Amino acid sequence: MKDKEIVRQGYNEIASQYHAARNEELAEMELLPDFMELIPKGGKVLDAGCGGGHPFTKLLSNHFDVLGVDFSEKQIELAKKNAPQADFRCLDMTKLSFIDEYFNGIFSYYAIIHIPREEQYDLLTNFYRMLKPNGVALLTFHSKDDPGSYFDDFFGTNMFWSGYNSETNIAMVKKAGFEIIWSKFIADSLGDSIHHFMLLEKKSK
Repeated sequence: MKDKEIVRQGYNEIASQYHAARNEELAEMELLPDFMELIPKGGKVLDAGCGGGHPFTKLLSNHFDVLGVDFSEKQIELAKKNAPQADFRCLDMTKLSFIDEYFNGIFSYYAIIHIPREEQYDLLTNFYRMLKPNGVALLTFHSKDDPGSYFDDFFGTNMFWSGYNSETNIAMVKKAGFEIIWSKFIADSLGDSIHHFMLLEKKSK
């Protein structure tokens, strides 16, 4: 089974369990105000890899025009119930074709880490293309070098991860055109992994 299909099938199988483990008390929620204050009220926000829409998409949709995309059909079904104010589409986030400079913000928590790392730079350049000038992105990356790893008991199902170390992440986002507002490391609330979070900006020319 291909890596992306492992991820898609895995999140379909554990949709309810994973949703129940994410809540408003997560440390990751504390990063959102920095992102949100840089986006105009009612601005367009892409939630790439939105999962079940709770709690992150739900909060964002209270303030912005949010489009959530995820390639797990079951997660999208949950998201439509959890964040009814947002628009959701079942799409592969690595193949998005929205027009240039469409979004004021792009948000992606715990999704890029499931994409084969060889595809991550192209994903970032596409995010950059879709952002308006002065648009911002809040993204989660791996913090250690991982060409590709597999786990057979992620909430009882198979899962795939991939990514680079923090130094390579920083070089990659800069190469894609972004300027870094801040870079932080936070332990995943669902485990003992440390993830690399970055708030990025597309400066106007």
